[in-house]
Order: sequence, then structure tokens, then C-alpha cells
Amino acid sequence: MIVGVDVGGTNARALLVDPATGGVLGRRRSSSAGDGPALVHGVARMVEGLWVEGTVEAVGLGIAGLVDRAGTLCYSPNLPDLTGFPIGPELEEAVGVPVTVGNDASAATLAEARLGAGRGSDHFGLVTLGTGIGAGFVVDGRLLEGAHGFAGEAGHMVVDAHGPAHITGHQGPWEYFASGSALGRIGREAAATGGFDRGLGLAGSADGVTSHHVATALTEGDADAASIFDGFCREVARGVANLVVILDLERVVVGGGLTDMGEPLRSGIDQHLGDLLLGAEHRLAVDVRLAELGDDAGALGAALIAADRN
Repeated sequence: MIVGVDVGGTNARALLVDPATGGVLGRRRSSSAGDGPALVHGVARMVEGLWVEGTVEAVGLGIAGLVDRAGTLCYSPNLPDLTGFPIGPELEEAVGVPVTVGNDASAATLAEARLGAGRGSDHFGLVTLGTGIGAGFVVDGRLLEGAHGFAGEAGHMVVDAHGPAHITGHQGPWEYFASGSALGRIGREAAATGGFDRGLGLAGSADGVTSHHVATALTEGDADAASIFDGFCREVARGVANLVVILDLERVVVGGGLTDMGEPLRSGIDQHLGDLLLGAEHRLAVDVRLAELGDDAGALGAALIAADRN
């Protein structure tokens, strides 16, 4: 068995996985808050809680940020206390089995490729819409890793050079306009200026509006929510079109927390993609799908990567 771990900005999830089938045999969760030693301690406790005597051969860890091939988290805007921390070697010492570390979105991409919505495609991209935007790519049937293992940070590509500053300090990156956090911010801005009364009513204040309130109002048929969501889907499609132009993707899989919105999200992106994609009328249509593995994707993929390398 392999333990796969997915470390996000606030929580960590661990799964005990049979890599031959992708079956999940156990689960643990913990906080990802704190510095490197605290995170290693928390992850090690999850691994120990999933340990089946004599069966765990390796641990795979997916984490948000730039992870080098030696297992050091070189940079992560959402985990600033871990910048430069050698989490792979430290965790390996703590658990006593080989540890493989990679980017969380790339790990999720591999999981969707083998077990989920990417099956049957040798050229697809996964785009996860959550606090930020994660991405990973399968090109010619292989996970795209890049020269240093940093490939896939599409959320940080600039789509408006004169746009607002992001947490990274760069102006106008895609995730500022098209992440789950962005949808909440757009809803708050609309509520504060009288353009989203239903959101104001649901949240109690303009400052309290989140993406969940936009989603709720949308299901109720609120016209303001529909307008907000349509504009948001266009911003998602804008970035997707850039990825398709660069990589000639045949399929785009949309994952992350916003996929709870279901078909309206998929069809909203698909509708705008045709208008924004260069030469769309001369291409085969890009197949836009929702991810199938949900919150398990990152940990599952981390386990699969570890199984491949050990």
C-alpha cells in the first residue's frame, strides 16, 4: 500500500491507497497550519494512523507551490512559512519509508488521467478552481513536469498586465479573476454597489458574501447572480483558451471546490471558450468536462506518483 497526502493552504488529507486499483482503504485529515516541523509532525501522525503492519511501502506528498525534485518546497504563496523547507527529506526521516513530493495540482492531474475524467485522452489539462487556480497537463500521454518539476502554475500567468496586485505581488494573474476566491470577491463588490441584493440578503452584509452565496442565488434563479456567474465563467474560459492555444489540448477537466456548482459551471466555460479561442471555427471542439475524483484527487495522484517512483 501507498499513503498519498495532499497539503493545501489550511488542511492536509491523507489516503491509504492500493496503487494497483486506485482503491482507497483509509482516510485521515489534519491542519496544515504552522511551520515546517509542525507540518511534518502532523503528516507523520496521519501516516502512522493509516499504517497497516508491513504494507506501507512509500508516501507520496502533493503540496501547493513550486517543489523541486529533491523534495524542497521552493515557494508557495499560500504556505509562506514553508518556503525553502525540505519537506520530503524531513518527512522521510520521520516515517521511515521513501517519500516522493510533487505539486498538488500535477498529482491531481495524474489521478484524473488514470482514474477520472482524463481517461482516454493523451492531451488534456486539469484546471482546479478553489482558493487559487491549480493546473496540470498531460501531453503525449505523459504528465508534464518541466525542467525543475515546476510546470503547471497556470493560475499565475498574467492576463491583465495593468490589473490589480495579487498576493504574489504580480499584477493581473489569471487566478485573481477566475478562482473560487475571485467569484466571492466579485459577489462582494456587486453587493456593495447594489448589484447583488440577494447575495446581501443571504450573507447579511456585503463583506460576508462568498462564492457559496453566488451559487445559492444562482440556483434560485436570481438574475444578478446569473450575470455575475456568466462574467466569471468568461474569465475562466479566457485562461483556458490561452492554455489550449499553447498546448493544443483536446480536453479540459475542471476540478476544485467550485465543481459543486456542476453543469452550470461546465457549460458556462464551454459557451465562452468558443468565442475566445483563436481559430475556434477551424478546430475540433475542446471537450470540457468536470473532474470526477473530487477532494481525493490530489492525495490519490500523490500516491500514484510515489508508486511509479518506488
